[in-house]
Amino acid sequence: MKPVCLVIGAGAGIGGTVGKRFAQEGYHSVLCRRSDEAGLNKLVSQINENGGEASGFLLNAVDEGSIEERIAEVESQIGPIEVVVFNLGAQIGNRSLQDTSYKVFELGWKMATFALFRTASTLFPLMEKRGRGTLLVTSSTAAVRGNAQQHSHAAAMAGRRMLCQSLNAEYASKGIHLAHIVIDGSVDAPDTLGKMMGAEKFQQLRQEKGMEHDGLMLPEKIADTYLHLHQQHRSVWTHELDLRAFSDLAWWNH
Repeated sequence: MKPVCLVIGAGAGIGGTVGKRFAQEGYHSVLCRRSDEAGLNKLVSQINENGGEASGFLLNAVDEGSIEERIAEVESQIGPIEVVVFNLGAQIGNRSLQDTSYKVFELGWKMATFALFRTASTLFPLMEKRGRGTLLVTSSTAAVRGNAQQHSHAAAMAGRRMLCQSLNAEYASKGIHLAHIVIDGSVDAPDTLGKMMGAEKFQQLRQEKGMEHDGLMLPEKIADTYLHLHQQHRSVWTHELDLRAFSDLAWWNH
């Protein structure tokens, strides 16, 4: 039985690419995303055709019981989950305070913070019994810096960061490695950032900043970092780091 890497938020950018990378290392990658079943099946097929093992499931993480049920089914039907990649976004777009309804503000928290809490609450007791486990949490610059019209996103992602610190304080000594990863820049992902910007604007961005310029973050290289974090010896665990292209200013220099 292969060890399992569970990816919550397995889009075609970071999440799906990390799932592919772990499959290359002998893991059974369980890819979960909210929608686009055709895209999900394509990712799973690519992994299986390249000699890896993968399964795919649609998962709306804000639905009551959805995360808990998926974890239980994976543990019973596929195998023990050794690594979780929590890659769920919570970006609802720029909105003024008056245009941010209570429902929208709460939705950001449900996706960014509460869903992570539910994941840890369900899985950490199992990992504690096994004496090991890794939770890799994709985050963003909003976790460390609030901007105008980002009320929901900044509050939710900052909450995610503080939750990661609290979980580390309680569970690191029990053998569970949690890393909070700040993606401080634009990712070269046509199916995610490309859809947000539109194909024409995204291609222009790639020509000006990406490709041979290395100014856009490459999902494959991000995946290498995630794998490295999981493989770290416990005497030198990384609990937080930020990633950005060499040509970008860090968030604290803006």
